[in-house]
Amino acid sequence: MNMNTKTCIEFLKTLKANNNREWFNANKDLYLQAHKNLVEFADELLVRMNIHDQIETPTGKKSLFRIYRDVRFSKDKTPYQTHFSGGFRRATEYLRGGYYFRIQPGGNSVLAGGFWAPNSEDMKHIRLQLQADDQPLRQILSDKSFKKYFGGLEGEQVKTAPKGFSKEDPVIDLLRYKQLILTHSFTDKEVIRQDFVEKVNEGFRNMRPFLDYMSDILTTDLNGTPLF
Repeated sequence: MNMNTKTCIEFLKTLKANNNREWFNANKDLYLQAHKNLVEFADELLVRMNIHDQIETPTGKKSLFRIYRDVRFSKDKTPYQTHFSGGFRRATEYLRGGYYFRIQPGGNSVLAGGFWAPNSEDMKHIRLQLQADDQPLRQILSDKSFKKYFGGLEGEQVKTAPKGFSKEDPVIDLLRYKQLILTHSFTDKEVIRQDFVEKVNEGFRNMRPFLDYMSDILTTDLNGTPLF
């Protein structure tokens, strides 16, 4: 499929310089064309991802986030996002974590994946599992190709130690995380290439050791017995 992600970048650049309702309404056709190409990109990405993973999100279009900003509680009153983005959920209770992509001019396009907002029960379970044995995760994160592509684990952290854990714990560097996220950035030149959809798919596939291991520890107890 010949998806023109260049129109997405070009539209977003123009929108950033004209972020108001008058311009947007007068140029709605530009938005609709860029959005059409974005849907085609997301649909093709979903097809490719379902070859190596199970995705709950039914269509590429359903993965996309709205371009309209909620400005009710924001000092920034510009009405539109200056990026396109979307997210995919993994299917079944055995496959945890999610995928995210963002197309944004200026070298700000990224893919990301992992755990954005784990509930308190899951977060405690993750910490207990890592406290019991942190080596499998450390091996994944320290793999040369994995580290070269993603850099390292990202996400918000508590300042000292989570409730119920000691700041002197030998694995406190991992226990501090409240989110567990991996990211990889793309230049504008990479985004407009015809192989961009495959590059994003490859990036998501590169996450699988991390996502699959985290899924394993979230679906087993400390003895490795399945919870379901």
